[in-house]
Amino acid sequence: MSCVETAARRGPAGTGPVPWIAMYHSVGDCSDDPYRITVAPARLERQLRWLRRRGLRGVSVAELLAARARGEGRDLVGLTFDDGYADFTVNALPALARWGCTATLFVLPGLLGGHNVWDPLGPRRPLLTADGILRAAEAGVEIGSHGLTHVDLTRTDDAELRDETGESRALLQELTGTPVSGFCYPYGTVDRRTMDAVRAAGYGYGCAIDPDELNGPYVLPRVHIGQDDTAVRLFLKYRLHRLRRRPVVGLR
Repeated sequence: MSCVETAARRGPAGTGPVPWIAMYHSVGDCSDDPYRITVAPARLERQLRWLRRRGLRGVSVAELLAARARGEGRDLVGLTFDDGYADFTVNALPALARWGCTATLFVLPGLLGGHNVWDPLGPRRPLLTADGILRAAEAGVEIGSHGLTHVDLTRTDDAELRDETGESRALLQELTGTPVSGFCYPYGTVDRRTMDAVRAAGYGYGCAIDPDELNGPYVLPRVHIGQDDTAVRLFLKYRLHRLRRRPVVGLR
């Protein structure tokens, strides 16, 4: 059993401070961005520089949880990028390398090489192809599942839920040749049924946004990071996260 699985399966006996996990999406042109999901490459550089100057290092969620399982990692923060936009390898990957960081990239194996068809407004943004995902994985980025097709899992029937969780994991493991431990709920929507489905599909953890009354390593809360997040805003988000969030059951 991996360190991630050990941390996830420890159960109610272990409760620790909530980890700080940043949620990014696209890294590119912000000029047409109605959903505020894009960070300019220069802004990402400044945000990563801010982390390192504070003695923090951005890592994948798997690395963060493994460190926590060992009782370490207080200087680590999680970096996640949702949706698998093609600009990740062009703009985000070089910046992460320059600042000695890694990340988790949540992708949609049912839409490889497609576009963000789930967004009714704004520009069509290309998604990574299989080759792009492999390039990210070869650079040390953790590849996680965002489901097959970016649907609200709380609105799916049982068969679709199994495909979105289990089939997406199987496809990514076949593509990368490595185990896939992480899942990210599209739109951040999660209930107990979907959380249980993610656990049953064999994942070691799940990333949400604001999981409400749910708690544990399958509904890890995250902090949205956008273009307007300067050093001052990052500092406030970092400090307020642990003050406002409950300790996570199942983590040290």
